[in-house]
Amino acid sequence: MLFSAPLKNNSTKIMLLGSGELGKEVAIEAQRLGIEVVAVDRYAHAPAHLVANRSYVVNMQDREAVLTIIRKEKPDYILPEIEAISIDALFAAEAEGFCVIPNAEAVNKTMNRKNIRRFAAEELGLKTSRYHFVSTYEDMCAAAEDVGFPCVIKPVMSSSGHGQSIARSAEDLPNSWEMAKEARGDASELIVEEFICFDYEITLLTARNGVETVFCEPIGHVQKDGDYIFSWQPMEMSKKALKRSQTIAKAITDGLGGKGLFGVELFVRGDEVYFSEVSPRPHDTGMVTLITQSQSEFALHVRAILGLPLGFTFYGEGASAAFKSGVESDEPIVDVADEVFDENSFIRVFGKPEAHIGRRMAVVLVFDKVTKAMKKAKRLIKKVKDA
Repeated sequence: MLFSAPLKNNSTKIMLLGSGELGKEVAIEAQRLGIEVVAVDRYAHAPAHLVANRSYVVNMQDREAVLTIIRKEKPDYILPEIEAISIDALFAAEAEGFCVIPNAEAVNKTMNRKNIRRFAAEELGLKTSRYHFVSTYEDMCAAAEDVGFPCVIKPVMSSSGHGQSIARSAEDLPNSWEMAKEARGDASELIVEEFICFDYEITLLTARNGVETVFCEPIGHVQKDGDYIFSWQPMEMSKKALKRSQTIAKAITDGLGGKGLFGVELFVRGDEVYFSEVSPRPHDTGMVTLITQSQSEFALHVRAILGLPLGFTFYGEGASAAFKSGVESDEPIVDVADEVFDENSFIRVFGKPEAHIGRRMAVVLVFDKVTKAMKKAKRLIKKVKDA
């Protein structure tokens, strides 16, 4: 492959639609290959804005505003990095000959839990939990009674776990309804799904370059309110469960098509594996690959998009811990103790321009055997504070 330089008439150019911490790492990997990066988000000085060649601030759900920037910049590849994007703009851009990663229909399916669940369960025949889609409080209550308690309730469209809750009894339903309706994104319709009594859940990062499909080691994680707190790699699992996980991941990514890295979320109970969700982009739990792999999930995403070989070395086990702010501030400071920086651990501070309570501001990464790495990550994350 021929590699050019940024800011030239012959530059290879990517456009990030969504410029958070995951987009920032994608931008850095693209820059390492001489690719010009244009970062777009709904707010100024987003993390990827800080490392891009150019940046824009726009209402990401405004079809014409998004299309105007695409037509102006004429990127070779458009990378939707968040879910709250005008899907109509992506379809229109694709119709005009622009390359959406992995493709507009895949983004459409995955940004909406109704679309992806029906695609996985009803078209591909993958094993999932029982579910109902509802739009009224009364229907939500009826659906919860049908699938049984506890059950999971979340908007069909939201990101990073916003609006997700577990209703353990009928008394929890009013709160679940309010949480879902206050979520970022479209909360006009909810999914009520059976709570699988799984042993653990994993993210199986799956990369496709048009020729081959490769899997990273499975990632275990702990979530709270649908947002990850800790992740580790690899997750110990049986050979049969791993094989079934890879089969499901390949089926869903083959079905969606296109190139890039996908974060496939799965529930595992014994040797049984259930499909949960899929993101057609790097996954937050996959930040652990910044310390465990020769090619992180972000590097693999860029390689896959360009059609490059996907070989990498798994360096060894590790863990990550997310730091979430406990304050509101327009001049945030992350206070990191020196002991976080040692021979097998470090921190990535995202540089977000504002702190909000519960907003992810940094991630601690530890390289060690999983048990030791997790223990250390839990200890070190307590050494990170708001100043």
